[in-house]
Amino acid sequence: MEIPVMQKDSSPGPQKSSRVTLIGYTVVALGLALFIRFFVAAPYVVSGASMEPSFENWHYLIIDRVSYDVGEPQRGDVIVFDLPQEGGRSLIKRVIGLPGETVVLKGQSVTIINGEHQNGFVLEEPYLDPANLAGSNDMRVTLSPDEYFVLGDNRRVSADSRIWGTLPREAIAGRVLLRLYPFNKISFLPSESRYVEE
Repeated sequence: MEIPVMQKDSSPGPQKSSRVTLIGYTVVALGLALFIRFFVAAPYVVSGASMEPSFENWHYLIIDRVSYDVGEPQRGDVIVFDLPQEGGRSLIKRVIGLPGETVVLKGQSVTIINGEHQNGFVLEEPYLDPANLAGSNDMRVTLSPDEYFVLGDNRRVSADSRIWGTLPREAIAGRVLLRLYPFNKISFLPSESRYVEE
């Protein structure tokens, strides 16, 4: 009498197959997250008073790393950058002067001189708190073709282009795209400003 021999099924079992699928999805998700983190957007937490009242301690921000690959920073953009003099230290400031312009600080006013405004125009800055207007405010700076002039909204305490000089284009990490915390201040392009130039 012959006893039938059962052959072992060599195809992967459902448990092994689902484990391989899970590992595959995890690797793809991790790769996508790392790609977004380093090349598309990055989270930052505000520390310090230099941008008050627009941004305060513990505000959680998402920085857009892509926009400036296809366009240039504009006056009024709030940006994050690496301080050229201290590698690894990131700061948040507002773009005030653009490449090729002359920025004149006199008292509490900021005047921009450029090709369209040979006599200059004074920036209207409604985001500033009058209580925060102080600091080193008497200077004139002409920017080279790849330099920007940046200021903190809290002029009384901000260490910015008045202190350490102009900001090279390559030091800019990106533009503040989203504020996700505190929840009552969630916003898109928070505190971005545009000016009437006349």
